[in-house]
Parts: sequence; structure tokens; C-alpha cells
Amino acid sequence: MSKILVLDDDDDILEILSFLLSENDYIVKTLNNGETVFEEIKDFKPDLILLDVMLAGMDGRAICKSIKENQLTSFLPVILISGTHDLAASLDYPGAPDDFVAKPFEINYLLTKIQNQLAA
Repeated sequence: MSKILVLDDDDDILEILSFLLSENDYIVKTLNNGETVFEEIKDFKPDLILLDVMLAGMDGRAICKSIKENQLTSFLPVILISGTHDLAASLDYPGAPDDFVAKPFEINYLLTKIQNQLAA
């Protein structure tokens, strides 16, 4: 069973994503800030990270870049989620996420994106 770490500062979104992903046989851990992301990665050992761009006081893109530039975590697929930024054009840059999903999104669309990254 694949493990997904979800970072979003909106607890309602975390609750919904946690429920939907659990219902689709994923093991889910949620975080409402990015301050402990590396400790959570070390402890939880996720197979994929869903990361909101706009976190309270932090930029998900910067967290993504840190994950991708760290030798211990660079292999982890990261999907950025945003309601305000179109990041599709930035997927080719160093430190970029593996994929991008715009809010609002259809759950089946997100699940397909997750499955594609886990199969890669």
C-alpha cells in the first residue's frame, strides 16, 4: 500500500484529501505546515508528496525545491496543488515538482496523477 504525505494549511482540505485517499487504499499522513516536512519524510517514508503552493508563511514551491535538491529525498515524487498559480510551465526547471494539479480539481483527475507518479 502506497503512503502519501499531504501538506496544506487548510484543515478542511486535509480532511477531505485524507478521507478520499484512504478510501482509495492509500496510507495518508497530513501536515498543516511545512516546518517539519523533512522529519515527517524521515519518519513516515512516503511514496509521494501532495503539496499546496500557498502554505501559511511558507511557499510550497520552496519546500518542493528543498525536497528535490536533497539527495535523501530527491527521488520522491511531488505533486504541487494550487488554486492561484499555474505551474505547468515550470515543471522543467531544477527543483520543480513532478506534476501539478490546479484547484479545484476532480478527485479522479488527482488519483490518476498520483497513480501515474507512483508507477513512474
